Amino acid sequence: MKVKTILADLEKKHPGEVEYHQAVREVLESIEEVYNENPKFAKAGILQRIVEPDRILSFKIPWMDDQGNVQVNLGYRVQFNNAIGPYKGGLRFHPTVNLSILKFLGFEQIFKNSLTTLPMGGGKGGSDFDPKGKSDNEVMRFCQSFMLELWKLIGPETDVPAGDIGVGGREIGYLYGMYKKLAHEHTGVLTGKGLNWGGSLIRPEATGFGGIYFAKEMLATKKDTIKGKKIAISGFGNVAWGAALKATELGGIVVTISGPDGYIYDPAGIRGEKIDYMLKLRSSNQDIVEPYAKEFKGSTFVSGRRPWEVKVEIALPCATQNELNGDDARKLIENGVMLVAEISNMGCTPEAVEAFNKHRLLFAPGKAVNAGGVATSGLEMSQNSMKLNWNIEEVDERLHSIMVNIHNACVKHGTCADGYVDYVKGANIAGFLKVANAMLDQGLV
Repeated sequence: MKVKTILADLEKKHPGEVEYHQAVREVLESIEEVYNENPKFAKAGILQRIVEPDRILSFKIPWMDDQGNVQVNLGYRVQFNNAIGPYKGGLRFHPTVNLSILKFLGFEQIFKNSLTTLPMGGGKGGSDFDPKGKSDNEVMRFCQSFMLELWKLIGPETDVPAGDIGVGGREIGYLYGMYKKLAHEHTGVLTGKGLNWGGSLIRPEATGFGGIYFAKEMLATKKDTIKGKKIAISGFGNVAWGAALKATELGGIVVTISGPDGYIYDPAGIRGEKIDYMLKLRSSNQDIVEPYAKEFKGSTFVSGRRPWEVKVEIALPCATQNELNGDDARKLIENGVMLVAEISNMGCTPEAVEAFNKHRLLFAPGKAVNAGGVATSGLEMSQNSMKLNWNIEEVDERLHSIMVNIHNACVKHGTCADGYVDYVKGANIAGFLKVANAMLDQGLV
């Protein structure tokens, strides 16, 4: 296999899809050696098949706003690979949503889901609809219109969407209500559901919790712990909230959160009522963090900047793709950072990843670090299938165990000759092998 050839063909067929090309490049470069050691993979055309989605649905979503005006948005569902289970991946409602971003997310989801060891394939979907500033009725009408197109392609054993950026409990509720009306059945077709109708405990916190459990295992390889470490977190939504909650519980000192308007620096640590305040910020529907500085004395709001300039031991991107670039990485390195873990999807640019690996820092990619979210979605699916609910301790224990196993798989496949763990390589190889072997077993389909 020649990675350059496959990438060149992909870029020719799908020009301009930068995020998608970036995600594919990272995986292919990591698995090249393992792939070439097994001629069965090449004979079956595994790579050529795995980099292309099984199908892409795109559709218009007409809906009416509160003033009686008709609005039209675009909707998508990318069903990427179902070799090991039904398609599984979130729905993202955000103005930046386009096909490149959804294909990158769906491609990453294949390997992320594989790493959890749960029977889930990879998929992703969403719309360029922006729920911010919309009334509940407007969001409901949009979600109902969206589901009118999507419901025929999804099901508990076919495709199980979840939430993502812009799709929280409110949106999942409206989507599920419409699906139930159309399909005439009450099934586990969506995850992130309300606790009263099939949802799982700790699902909102799961991505952040899982990320901290993974970081804990990374530090343990150096016989170190999170306790007493200063931590920079980006974002202020569910992912950042869950990460701040668990990091603080383990003795870490979270000193930043951020939004599109800038970042908050709180040297005393974001804990207790300050973490609770993050939820108030999120529910305000304004997408800004500046009010935090007015609420809590001793904290500072830094306008238009990102938190990676703060001196910390641990950096955790929790917001969106490519939010930490090469310049940010160099600043973190200069300031003595020891661990960077992507809790957001592909949170670091290739230049940043290269810098972290060059300096032999502890660095791990989103497909491993943030797998706790989809893992808990998988646990929700299991509870739905069995028609029961586990308590908080049971769910958290299973989540913790899954994250430890993912870390062990990364170490197994990513340990270099000098003992350095290349978590990117380890995650990609571990995730790829399971999917590739399943595709071999099932023939050319």
